[in-house]
Amino acid sequence: MEQTWLTVDELAAVLKVSPKSIRRAYRKGEIPVDRFCRFVRFDLERVKEALQAKGHSSSFFVTQKKEGQRSATGGDSRRRAQPTRPRLGKTGASIAQAPRRKK
Repeated sequence: MEQTWLTVDELAAVLKVSPKSIRRAYRKGEIPVDRFCRFVRFDLERVKEALQAKGHSSSFFVTQKKEGQRSATGGDSRRRAQPTRPRLGKTGASIAQAPRRKK
């Protein structure tokens, strides 16, 4: 049996998920990966066997919400709330400490 080594992008295309999901999965140890120097390659048969052994379908990359993790809903963003202190009227060179010299 001949092995076919797939890159992250190729495996993502076969499984119909994003490359980011593939990277996340092999870092978590959900799918087997082979490293050649600094390159990562996947054997499609081993990946399919690992998915079946864990009881996942081909769409196993659906993220599950962790306990206590909140998600932004209703168009709310996850940015931190801005401080409520009063704004200064002028900033920068207009409030320089030393008076300007006249010519």
